[in-house]
Amino acid sequence: MSAARLPSSLRVNAAYFMLQIWFWGMMAAFTGYQTAIILNRGFSSGQAGVFIALGCLAGIFSQPLLGAWADRHPDVPLKHLFGGCMLVALAVHGVFYFTRPGFFCTALIFLALGALETNSYPLIDSMCMQFLNAGVNVRYSLGRGLGAFAFAVVSILVGRQAQRFGVESALTTHAALVLLILLALAAFPAFPRSAEPEGTRTEPHSPLYILKHNPAFTAMLGAGFFGLVAVMPIVNFLVNLVEDRGGDSGDLGLALFLMAASELPGAILFQWLWKRFGIEKVMLASVIFMAAKPLLFFLCGDLRLLLLLQPVQMLGYGLFNPGNVYFANENVLPEDRVQGQSLKMVATNGLSGVLGNLIAGVMIDGAGVNAMLLFCFFSGLVGICLAVLSLRLRKRQKLA
Repeated sequence: MSAARLPSSLRVNAAYFMLQIWFWGMMAAFTGYQTAIILNRGFSSGQAGVFIALGCLAGIFSQPLLGAWADRHPDVPLKHLFGGCMLVALAVHGVFYFTRPGFFCTALIFLALGALETNSYPLIDSMCMQFLNAGVNVRYSLGRGLGAFAFAVVSILVGRQAQRFGVESALTTHAALVLLILLALAAFPAFPRSAEPEGTRTEPHSPLYILKHNPAFTAMLGAGFFGLVAVMPIVNFLVNLVEDRGGDSGDLGLALFLMAASELPGAILFQWLWKRFGIEKVMLASVIFMAAKPLLFFLCGDLRLLLLLQPVQMLGYGLFNPGNVYFANENVLPEDRVQGQSLKMVATNGLSGVLGNLIAGVMIDGAGVNAMLLFCFFSGLVGICLAVLSLRLRKRQKLA
């Protein structure tokens, strides 16, 4: 592999950091306020859960297909696939902003956005890992931490914007950030095919083959699924939780800021933890803290305490997100790595979002936010059990 054929690490990192910053800023402008927008349009919390779950459901089908297609067509740069997804998603957002569709049309819009926008993120991971595996020093966890900090900053700014101009104004900020993503994408270098080892490429396997022949990876996917069921409904229905504790949209922005900003030190700490303890133990610790989060929120009935507890995100999702990418990269064959990143996204943000948001929305309507938090906690306990199983399988695999 010729290092001379690869772009400098400075160029790759600069473009990668910008992609992470603008992508997660865009996600904050929409996903952080999507429930508030839906409720503002006259829908119920249960219906909001259906819409958000449909977006996650779309990713379950679109991500493996997109990942498999990318593995089978290495001549097409991943940045082109990602850019195409973002352009079409921007058009769908335009329809959502300028119209007031009913239940079924809104459901279709969220299906499209789930397939095109939210669930296209594994392509950024794969773009980064291509260069990392080729020997370029890409600061993945730092970039992800900067993205989390951007999520935090945009969250609080959009919270203030929503107070002044209404929650629908979040959609205009979202559109502006999509344009910035496209600019950063134009600066991101396409991975040169000449940098791949000649004559060593193997045809990628099916998703079922990957899951069957990587039991430790499969068990960790299950741990991530239940761990994300424990925390993602809290993010998507944070507006309900804040209001239940006596807050408003301004407090929602502050809560999102404190939650997301804490991921930056977690991402920086990840590199040391990964090298010191190994990726398996880092993943176990992250799932434990994801299970602890809903329990802590259940025990606090005060808005100020709720805000103070937001940084628990640092040791839960803050470690899990970069750890999940590295775990997939280390436990999947090179020819299957794009699919591996897609499968981990399906299990975490996909399937967990479908189950978690559907159940959470119904539980909030029927029994309140505390019932939702208890459900999330018990889901996290299942995730811990599967993470322990994954560690044992991985240890057995190394000894074999």
